[in-house]
Amino acid sequence: MYNIQLMNKIAKVGTDNFDAAKYVVGEDVASADGILVRSADLHETVFPETLKCIARAGAGVNNIPLDKCADAGIVVFNTPGANANGVKEIVLAGLFLAARDIVGGIEWAKTLEGDADAAKKVEKGKSSFAGGEIMGKTLGVVGLGAIGRLVANAADALGMKVVGYDPYLSDEAAKLLTPTVKKAASYDEVYSEADYVTLHIPATADTKGMFNKDVFAKMKDGVKLLNFSRDALVNTADLLAALDSGKVAKYVVDFPTADTINAHKNIIAIPHLGASTEESEDNCAVMAAKQTIDYLENGNIVNSVNYPRLVLDRAGAKRICVLAKNADIAKINEVVGKCVQSASATKGDYLYAVYDVEADNDVCSCCLSKVDGVIKTVIL
Repeated sequence: MYNIQLMNKIAKVGTDNFDAAKYVVGEDVASADGILVRSADLHETVFPETLKCIARAGAGVNNIPLDKCADAGIVVFNTPGANANGVKEIVLAGLFLAARDIVGGIEWAKTLEGDADAAKKVEKGKSSFAGGEIMGKTLGVVGLGAIGRLVANAADALGMKVVGYDPYLSDEAAKLLTPTVKKAASYDEVYSEADYVTLHIPATADTKGMFNKDVFAKMKDGVKLLNFSRDALVNTADLLAALDSGKVAKYVVDFPTADTINAHKNIIAIPHLGASTEESEDNCAVMAAKQTIDYLENGNIVNSVNYPRLVLDRAGAKRICVLAKNADIAKINEVVGKCVQSASATKGDYLYAVYDVEADNDVCSCCLSKVDGVIKTVIL
């Protein structure tokens, strides 16, 4: 039996993938083999020695200690693209909210409740909340991953000019962009052309505070900034100064913090609703569950953020899975000995190797643990 611990509520359509004859699934499960999580912070969590993998039902993994997990031989999965459409749709809503003072108008209209002259006052006061149209304006897309590409294509279909940049954009991914979406040569090119800028990059040590006074200075006066990625990408002090000066006309953020929620009249704070759709939650839950099952039962790794991708159809009586760091694959091969088939892959310093062997192969975890760099061995 495998034990699966749920750190958040996971959609039933996802947990239904676990065969009750082989899996115990729940919030209070002990000695977990796998963890499914959405937004719960796991940085202070003490993981059991039995834990083999964590699946994040979503794309961002800043709530998971990736290095700690990698060094413990715990594979961390995410679910890229599963919530992309849900986020795309709310980004489009953000564009319209930034273009016109819809939020301000709604709040003002509420003050007219019970006023016999409400209709007349609406007609007289509506001009205070007028704005512009997005058609014909230029949208700059920073990051052209699963979500950024959908946003770029949708904005193009709405009549916007779209320019995007992603230093990691592959030729295959580029083909998924509408031909009229301009692929810029740099972030600076995006900043200089865009009337609206939308962020679709991960929060890392390199991108933290990336949007600061120096970057704002490269943008058009009155630019409207949308952040449906992570709050850490934007330097709050520099943002507020840019809003005060009018350099940034609107900031629409899906990750409000204590220092941004009511910090400025031109901040529109949305309570992290990007992937909060039934469809997104279902898609993420199903993908997270299936990736967990395939790893626990077959040793296949798909969409891991700390170990390399490796998928191999099983052969032989049993499979030996080896997770290592800075290890010599030749020495691991030597210990395993004769096998039906094998494969290995690396991601940075981390190595993952699988060996399909016959039943008479008596190599055990203890044998492999003696090889320098081997972190964990799982025999299936």
